[in-house]
Amino acid sequence: MRIKDRIILCVERKNINFVSSKSIIYQTHNNMLHQLKSALMISSALIVGACSSGGSDSQDIIDKPDFKSETGEFTVEALEALGRVSDPQISPDRTKILYGVSYESVEQNKSNLDLYVMNLDGSDNKRITKTPDSENGYTWIDGGKKIAFISPVDEKPQLWIMNADGSGRKAVSNVENGIQGFLFSPDEKKVVMIGTVKYNRTAQDIYPDLPKATGRVFDDIMYKHWDEWVTEIPHPLVGDFNGSEVSGVTDIMADEPYEAPMKPFGGIESFAWSPDGSKLIYVSRKKTGKAYAQSTNSDLYQYDIATKKTINLTEGMMGYDTNPAYSPDGKYVAWLSMEHDGYESDKNRIFIMNVADGSKTDLTTDWDYTADAIAWNPNGKSIYFIAPKDGVTPIFSIDIATKEVKEVANGVCDYASLCPVDETTLLSMRHSMIAPNEVVAVKGNEVKQISNVNTELLASLDMPTVEKRMVPTTDGKLMTTWVVYPPKFDKTKKYPAILYCQGGPQQAVSQFWSFRWNFALMASHGYIVIAPNRRGLPGFGTEWNAQISKDYGGQNMRDYFSAVDDMKKEPYIDADHIGAVGASYGGFSVYWLAGHHEGRFAAFIAHAGIFNTEAQYLETEEMWFADWDLGGPFWAKDNEAAQRSYANSPHRFVDKWDTPILITHGEYDFRILASQGMMAFNAAVLRGVPAEMLIFPDENHWILKPQNSVMWQRVFFRWLDRWLVPGSEAAKEAAAKENASVVKADSVATDSVK
Repeated sequence: MRIKDRIILCVERKNINFVSSKSIIYQTHNNMLHQLKSALMISSALIVGACSSGGSDSQDIIDKPDFKSETGEFTVEALEALGRVSDPQISPDRTKILYGVSYESVEQNKSNLDLYVMNLDGSDNKRITKTPDSENGYTWIDGGKKIAFISPVDEKPQLWIMNADGSGRKAVSNVENGIQGFLFSPDEKKVVMIGTVKYNRTAQDIYPDLPKATGRVFDDIMYKHWDEWVTEIPHPLVGDFNGSEVSGVTDIMADEPYEAPMKPFGGIESFAWSPDGSKLIYVSRKKTGKAYAQSTNSDLYQYDIATKKTINLTEGMMGYDTNPAYSPDGKYVAWLSMEHDGYESDKNRIFIMNVADGSKTDLTTDWDYTADAIAWNPNGKSIYFIAPKDGVTPIFSIDIATKEVKEVANGVCDYASLCPVDETTLLSMRHSMIAPNEVVAVKGNEVKQISNVNTELLASLDMPTVEKRMVPTTDGKLMTTWVVYPPKFDKTKKYPAILYCQGGPQQAVSQFWSFRWNFALMASHGYIVIAPNRRGLPGFGTEWNAQISKDYGGQNMRDYFSAVDDMKKEPYIDADHIGAVGASYGGFSVYWLAGHHEGRFAAFIAHAGIFNTEAQYLETEEMWFADWDLGGPFWAKDNEAAQRSYANSPHRFVDKWDTPILITHGEYDFRILASQGMMAFNAAVLRGVPAEMLIFPDENHWILKPQNSVMWQRVFFRWLDRWLVPGSEAAKEAAAKENASVVKADSVATDSVK
C-alpha cells in the first residue's frame, strides 16, 4: 500500500524511469516521488498525466516564476517557485547531460516540463525546449544526434524525435490511444511502447440499444484501482523504427487480460532489451479479479522477437519480481525480487540470472536491507543500487562474484537516481529535507553538484536546520528521529512542535523532500518538526521493518509517544502546544492517537487516513495489503491477529476524542475512500470536538493540482496556528468568529423571549 520514492535509472543510453511496482498508501514525494516516491517521483506514464498540458490548444508557456522573497522566509509561494529537476541522461559520448525541469503555474493550475542540456561538469547549460506541452520520458538516440520524448498529438501522447539542440521536432508514432512510455532496443531498430487496451464491459457492450446508459456491471473485484475505474489496461506494443517513423506495431500480449506494466505506478522500468535486441523482458502479474487483488506475485517474461514465443523467467518465485536489467555483455539479467506473495513491503532482494543456464543467485543474502533501484556498472562486474539505511538513502555497489557491498555515496541526504557514466563515475539526483533535487556527479569519494536550478533562490532564504536524534524506545532500543528546527533557532525560546506520522506504513523517514509534506516549510512557519523512524520502516533491518504488520496499534504507536516525550524534556519545546499530523497510514496514526494520547497533543491533522479498519477491508482495492497487514478479514473470528487489528481500529476509541482535528481527503482516492474521512469528521462533530473537513472532489490519495496544493497548505497552517500558536492571526480570527456566533445566539434567544 506504499509508494517508493521516485527513483530514476539510466542504463547505457536508454532512459528508464523507475517507480517501485509495489503499490501503496504512502502519501509523500518521497516519495516522489515520487516522489516520489520524487517521488514525489513517478514513472513516465504518470509524468505524462501530471505534467502535460493535455494538448497544444493552450499556447501559454510555463516558465520559471519571477519570484523574489521580500523577507527571506521560506513560504508556500517560495515552495511553488522551485523548479523540479528530473531524469539526468548521459549522452552516448559521455560528454553531455540531458535533464528535465518542471515548474508549476498556480494561475494556470498546471505544470510543464522542459528539457535542458549541459556539459558533464555542469557548464554550458542550455534550455532546448520551450513549449506549452511537456517533453517526457526523454532519451538520447542516434549516437547523441537526436533526442526522443513523449508529447501530445491531438491530446494523445505520442513518441517524438528532435535534433539534439531541440530543433526539427517530429511525431513518429500514431498509436490510437497514445502511449505512456517507450524503450528503444540497443540498435534502435525496434521500440517497445506502453499502450492501452480495453478492459471490462461498457453499458453499450451489454445493451447496445442504450447508447446513453452509464451503468457499470461487474462480476469480480478489482474493478477500480488507485483513482480510476478500470476500463483499460497497459500492454506492451513493439514496433519497427527506421529513424523517422514507427511502423508494424504489434501488441505482444494480444488477447491477454493482464497488465504490463502493472498499475498504478509501473512504467518503462518494467522492460529490458537484450543487448542484441533479440529478446524483450517485461514485468506482469498475470492474474485478474480476486486473484489479482490478493496477490503480489509478478514475474519476468521474456519475449522472443523472432519466434514470438514468451517464457516465464521467474516461475515459482512468489513475490514481486520487478525492474529487469541485462548486464552490458548480456550474460546476466538482474532484477529486484521479494520472497513472499502478498507482502508488498518485503525485503527487495537483488537477484541475477545466468542467461546461459538459467541459474539464479540472490546477491543480498547477507545484506539485511531492502533495495529500491539497480543499475549495472558498465564493467559488468558490479551493480549499483539505492537503499534506505539509518535514516538516509545512500548509493551502494554490490560485487556479483563476492556479494561484497560497498557504500558509494552518502551524507545527510537521499540519492534518487542512478545513471552510470563509466566504470568509476555515475550521475544521480540528490535532495534533503531542506533542498529539492539537483543533479550530482559521483566519482570515487567525491560528490559534486552540477545543476543549480534552485541554488540562487534557496540562497536568498533563511532555511531550517536538521538534526539526528537517537530516542530510547519502550522496549530498550534506539530510534533514529529527525528533528527540524526553525530558521534562526534560539534555544532560550519556546516553540510549538509537530509530530509527523509517516504513511506507508513501511516507508522510510529518510531525508525526503516533499512538495506538500514539506518539513522545511513547517519549520519555517515556526514549528519544530519531530519525524521518528518508528517501528515498521525500512532502513533498520528486516525485523524492524516487518514488526508493524498485524500490530497497527502497538509498538509503532509507543514509538511515537517515546519521540514526543523525549522532545518534551527540552526547555525550548512548548509542551502544551504540540500537534500530530500525517497522511494515509499516518492519517490512521493520527486517528488512533486522538483516542490514546492522554493530553500529549493540542491539535491533529489527518489526510486520507483509515478511520474504520473493518470498512477499509471491504472498501480498498489491493486486498493483499489488507490481508497481510491486518491479518485477514474481520469475519475470521478465530484469527487472533486479525481480531487484534480490528480491535485497534481508531473508530472504536472515538469516545476518548477530546482534541481539535482537521480532516482532509480526495474523492478520487480509491485506496482509502473519502468516506473514511467523512466518518471521522462526523464522529468528531457529534462528539462535540472542534473539527474541520477539507474535501477535494477532483484529487486522489495525493493533492496534485497547484491551486489545490496551495489551498491545502493554507488550511493546514491555519488550523495548526489556531490551536498551537496563541495570539496568532488564525487564533484571533477563530476567536472573533466564535464571539460573533455567541452574540448571534444571544440575540436569537432574546428575540425568542420577547
